[in-house]
Amino acid sequence: MPLLGCIADDFTGATDLASMLVRGGARTVQTIGVPDRPLPTGDADALVVALKSRTLPAEEAVAQSLAALAWLRSQGCRQFYFKYCSTFDSTADGNIGPVSDALLEALGSRFTVACPAFPENRRSVFNGYLFANDVLLNESGMQDHPLTPMRDANLLRVLQPQTRRPVGLIDYRSLRAGVEATRARIAELTTEGVGIAICDAIDNSDLEVLGKACLDLPLVTAGSGLALGLANAWREKGVLSSAATADRLAPPHGRRAILSGSCSKATLAQIAEAKAHYPSFRLEAGELMARGGALVEEAIAWAARQDAATPVLIYASSSPEEVRKVQEQFGTQQVGERVEQALASIARTLVQEQDVGQLLVAGGETSGAVVGALDIAGLRIGPSIDPGVPWTQPLSGGGRPLSLALKSGNFGSIDFMVKAWGMLA
Repeated sequence: MPLLGCIADDFTGATDLASMLVRGGARTVQTIGVPDRPLPTGDADALVVALKSRTLPAEEAVAQSLAALAWLRSQGCRQFYFKYCSTFDSTADGNIGPVSDALLEALGSRFTVACPAFPENRRSVFNGYLFANDVLLNESGMQDHPLTPMRDANLLRVLQPQTRRPVGLIDYRSLRAGVEATRARIAELTTEGVGIAICDAIDNSDLEVLGKACLDLPLVTAGSGLALGLANAWREKGVLSSAATADRLAPPHGRRAILSGSCSKATLAQIAEAKAHYPSFRLEAGELMARGGALVEEAIAWAARQDAATPVLIYASSSPEEVRKVQEQFGTQQVGERVEQALASIARTLVQEQDVGQLLVAGGETSGAVVGALDIAGLRIGPSIDPGVPWTQPLSGGGRPLSLALKSGNFGSIDFMVKAWGMLA
């Protein structure tokens, strides 16, 4: 039976979490949505259900999350994990609070933690404030996501309006005092009626302590960093054997391609670096809104003419200022949907007609659209390219496997799109 059942609110967040679990030695399978067919999950220690619920109305996000929980319980999972972004963003009405409330109620639990920290990717929490790249989140350049802006770094202030339960804090003093002190703090907050506690975490040692302290909680909510602490705690407890082959995938094949719809600062820098190495084609959003399918066909034809030995880059990524101008002209939702549809259509053609067998996708919404277009129901998680971004392969399907990397917009080093292929060799 799997040890852990996870519910992620977007696709790249799911692979981010799964990657950390694999790194901790847990054989991990990710599903695309709640499965509606049997999947060969085999000997998985952890199951991750990837939803696309971050920007949905709260009622829909709750309904999807509860359906995922029901499926994970049917698979025999012992503990559950609600995964959101390390920038703690959702809609203005929140989905983190409502989903956490619903999962706690369904599990009959009174308390959980909330820990978006991922120190290796320079996301940390101190005294309840979220830092990115060593500055407050709202000053980091990551606060202006086009769909889910996050302009308040005080996580208690962000979360409290979203939940019916009092929100508390497990600060760094408890964590630095050790596992027993952290468990005592959890007991104290529970007695006081606190239902969700924001957790500080400055480095991986804090996540190690928190993982051990939370081992018996029915539900944890977090970014992906806490997964490593949990996996190490399971191994120490003797319920997870070290799996040296947890990240093993079939050998790669075919042409290589990169598709990007992310407008994050990190992805824009990665695209600039990749353009110095690979041929590239830009899907400018305004032109895409005007020309639609004709521009998509132009991109597909361009890709077919490129040297098969060299990766191709097709991107709709733009600066925040350019994105706002197009959104003001055509509408935020309409622009987002058109970009997703275009890149999904391109992905399907590249894989099915142009022998692309290694595909790197940047952006959570884009990744969701691409896996839908390719009719992928589940993924086996392989080696990491950078923290939180693994290579994966679909669980089933005839012929040679597709190697697929789904990258959250803000993740990865500047040379991510160049070095990624070497991780598959």
